[in-house]
Amino acid sequence: MSPTDPTTHERLYRTLRGQIMLGELPPGRALTLRGIARDHHVSMTPAREAVRRLVAEGALTLSGSGRVATPALSDDRIEELAALRALIEPELAARALPRAHFALIDRLALMNGRIADAVERHDAVGYIRCNLEFHRMLYLRAQAPAMLAMLETIWLQLGPTMRALYGRVRRNEPPRHHRMILAALRAGDEPALRLAVRADVTHGLRHLTSTEGA
Repeated sequence: MSPTDPTTHERLYRTLRGQIMLGELPPGRALTLRGIARDHHVSMTPAREAVRRLVAEGALTLSGSGRVATPALSDDRIEELAALRALIEPELAARALPRAHFALIDRLALMNGRIADAVERHDAVGYIRCNLEFHRMLYLRAQAPAMLAMLETIWLQLGPTMRALYGRVRRNEPPRHHRMILAALRAGDEPALRLAVRADVTHGLRHLTSTEGA
């Protein structure tokens, strides 16, 4: 396979995107094309193309001097992104509700158990991965790909900050609002579901914009 093969670029893009979304790279981490190419055993061309796409998505920042870095978000930017989550995620959950069969709810409960395991192990990346998967698993049932794609871009921009947050917030249990989400799904209660999802997002916002944690 040629080092400039499109599949090489796509694989690198998805690897870097996953690392950023899961908080494996801290906020403000400087990156170089040479370093990316070296670490992932690719040429400069796929590294450059992957970075270009990630900058376009807001997953990486590019300064006027050409410095590439993971985003270090201000409180105002965090509030803006969290407000978007609070608009989009309740709508996705409500659209998913008519298709949220009991097997899906059982899978969501199982994923919530994995979140609890990650908390117990103090596994920040595992926690973020399972938490996003909990939400994605539900929202896929909404059959609203444009909204979900927009939401994933927001998650992507928040990834490094979420990882930094985990390091300063003491977490002893999975998000309590997930239990409310599961209860609303089982009851088929759309207003309660919207409220639980919105509370889950805004609860995180309070932590993200506070140095005190919880």
